[in-house]
Amino acid sequence: MTKQATQTTNQTTENRQHASRNTNHIVVIGAGFAGLSASCVLAKEGYKVTVLEKNDQAGGRARVWEQDGFKFDMGPSWYWMPDVFENFFALFDKKPTDYYQLVRLDPGYRVYFGKDDTMDVPADMSALEALFESIEPGSSIALKAFLKQAAYKYKVGMGEYVFRPSHSITEFIDFNLIKKSFSLQLLGSMSKHVRQYFKNPKLIKLLEFPVLFLGATPQNTPAMYSMMNYADLALGTWYPQGGMNQIVKAMVSLAEELGVTIKLNTEVTKIDVANQQAADITTNQGTFKADFIIAGADYQHVDQQLIDKPHQNYTPKYWDSRTMSPSSLLFYIGTNKKVEGIQHHNLFFDEDFELHAKEIYTTPMWPTRPLFYVCCTSKTDTDAAPAGGENLFFLIPIAPGLNDDETIREKYFNLMLDRFKHITGQDIRDSIVVKRSYALNDFKADYHSFKGNAYGLANTLAQTAFFKPAMRAKHIKNMLYTGQLTVPGPGVPPAIISGQVAALEAMKMLVK
Repeated sequence: MTKQATQTTNQTTENRQHASRNTNHIVVIGAGFAGLSASCVLAKEGYKVTVLEKNDQAGGRARVWEQDGFKFDMGPSWYWMPDVFENFFALFDKKPTDYYQLVRLDPGYRVYFGKDDTMDVPADMSALEALFESIEPGSSIALKAFLKQAAYKYKVGMGEYVFRPSHSITEFIDFNLIKKSFSLQLLGSMSKHVRQYFKNPKLIKLLEFPVLFLGATPQNTPAMYSMMNYADLALGTWYPQGGMNQIVKAMVSLAEELGVTIKLNTEVTKIDVANQQAADITTNQGTFKADFIIAGADYQHVDQQLIDKPHQNYTPKYWDSRTMSPSSLLFYIGTNKKVEGIQHHNLFFDEDFELHAKEIYTTPMWPTRPLFYVCCTSKTDTDAAPAGGENLFFLIPIAPGLNDDETIREKYFNLMLDRFKHITGQDIRDSIVVKRSYALNDFKADYHSFKGNAYGLANTLAQTAFFKPAMRAKHIKNMLYTGQLTVPGPGVPPAIISGQVAALEAMKMLVK
């Protein structure tokens, strides 16, 4: 358990006696990872917790869709940073294996640079070093040095940064922390950092790919995020048998065991505020009263649509000026035949990485020649598809805020299938028996996602820590925000941590 996670346990325990003496009712808006995390921590400390969820199942973007025997994770598909999950469940004297079984993927994933030009990323470190050496002589030594530094960033970042609520810069005015900040290379770019160690374009693409979903080009992403390379290459890529939704089921089971009430199909439509206190919460299922609110739904939507203007944290101009992480064009595909020669995770880097990144972040537009990703969970999980079939998940990262219609979706679906056939030699068109698309309009409709983003706020230097939208509601004394648009940022592990931090802050505010 990290130092900060241990502190979270100790600090929450200090509040237990206060919680047991009151009848505070905390309402959490949204049953995504952050909302579920916050609700579990609060319920453990004796608070009455109700979670209000707009959709018909918990999990937020990590919902599941089933059709004709095919089972699809609708959102997150990469299980990285297993220590975060372990630390979370340890708060309740539990382990992830109490709820689901993990398989480490080997190879973790395959990268396609073109036809007959692939790279399988092995789980074994010595095999990984040999792979690097075969591509760029001398790079195995560079990899050791690169990952040693990345490990330090991961240890400091996950141990001392992400558990801070980032209310103000004063939280970071600590000599040792400032000294470590220089070691984290907060001001350098990921692009320059990687190129200090490696020259081969394939290795550079491999090391830059994790930041593609962080919300900026490698040139504009702080070098501290090489910690994600440590998470990827050292800690490994895992899969919970049954799919990523197993994490959701585990957290729901834990929450209910702790006494949390989760109300599905309950959409919040208004938060009334009187005397700087959130009072009534209006939903499509009636009105709820709360002593405290933690908003885990889309931050911009809650701030701009659910709260009257005098009590909002930010202006429309502020939100429009934020740099968002990408959205995604997704296709859930079921085939009635096996697809040979692909792995569980497959990255198609056969086109210009920098052009695609530019068309997401610099000059937002539907991409000219996009990179894309294919997940085939049925390679690991036989229950994901009927016998003899395959479960496929196609994804193109795209800029948020674009126009979205069926014609555009079909254009890119055909583009992906053509390239998939050319590169892998597998033609699946005539074998498709289940198909569903999902893109910007769906993210907006299902999650009130700002500009249809899929991954939250971009992790640029100007949007790191206390530069992110504030966790605390500035004009409402009994409300906090949590999730991917506030600290620590986007991704499943950060969302779980965000919920823990919000719960701790709520308890501090309630016992004052």
